[in-house]
Amino acid sequence: FSFARLRGADPALGVEMSSTGEVACFGRDKEEAFLKALLSTTMKVPTAGSGDTVLVSFAAPLAHRALGPAFQLHDLGYDLVGTEATASYLRGRGVPCKTVAFPTDDSMVEDATATALLRDKKIKLAVNLHAPESKRLEDNYMIRRTAADFGIALVTNPQVFELLAAALTRHK
Repeated sequence: FSFARLRGADPALGVEMSSTGEVACFGRDKEEAFLKALLSTTMKVPTAGSGDTVLVSFAAPLAHRALGPAFQLHDLGYDLVGTEATASYLRGRGVPCKTVAFPTDDSMVEDATATALLRDKKIKLAVNLHAPESKRLEDNYMIRRTAADFGIALVTNPQVFELLAAALTRHK
């Protein structure tokens, strides 16, 4: 879905939009078919092993779903950066992850915020898994919107994050 055309719209698909614009692709397995589907869209999948940076930010209730895929991306050679709680959670479980500030955090330098790194194209993939009980709704929206506005690949669904990590792992 082209959120670049819908200025200001939240690039997180709800159930009412998730089935719009489906793509059928064939592959030897679901991971290959998934990667082909991504390639048929405007999403640019970062290259494994190239040192590309991935932003990971997730709500606490989704931490258990995000840990495995984050570890897989690290194993593939991606550099991970995350918002404070996310980075702390990942590091505490053995996944190297540098901390970046939320867009509205005053405590850090402006060029070290997640949105600044997205604007400067220093991040190749943004993973923003929010939940209804997320406390940083405005910040999460700003991260998603900035990724969409600057053409950065964006994942907002835990199942998609799991499948993307599995597909990149299987088809390096």
